[in-house]
Amino acid sequence: MRNAEIKRKTAETDIFLALDLEGEGETAIDTGIGFLDHMLTLFARHGGFALGITCQGDTWVDGHHSAEDIGICLGMAFHEALGDCRGIIRYGSMILPMDETLILSAVDVSGRSYLAFEADFPTQRVGDFDTELVKEFFLAFVRKAELTLHIRRLAGENSHHIAEGIFKSVARSLRAAVAVDKDNADAIPSTKGVL
Repeated sequence: MRNAEIKRKTAETDIFLALDLEGEGETAIDTGIGFLDHMLTLFARHGGFALGITCQGDTWVDGHHSAEDIGICLGMAFHEALGDCRGIIRYGSMILPMDETLILSAVDVSGRSYLAFEADFPTQRVGDFDTELVKEFFLAFVRKAELTLHIRRLAGENSHHIAEGIFKSVARSLRAAVAVDKDNADAIPSTKGVL
């Protein structure tokens, strides 16, 4: 089974996260930030991952520490669940439409952490959630997951739609990248023999 459980406690957050890459989109998520709960729920659903998260964070300050630390934990969980990455497809991409919004994402489970994020938001907030935290979340995620991720907004006017399109698109790209290549189930997907 490709799964992981992460416990991480700091002076700012106390997080438990459980991930199963062979899930069916089932979730139990309570981050203390309603909009982030919504984004992570649809992330799990569109990725086909089972995802459980509880976070007690200093949201009276703002959502930054919780969003960043959940990204760290999710990245750690992906890295642990994938192990040596034997048998995975490795690459995945998705151009995802959501109403007026169009989001491109592409991922390489490369062992190299890199985020290219070109997705401006028309507003600074969606409800109580700072839209700049979308980038912070994915930056923390790629650092710990050790993968390359490109995110680009091709179109979009509504900040909620843009954020939702990003989480859905990335989930679909990851779903493709971490899928098992049945023809090469015992191979490391690199000419170097290691990722």
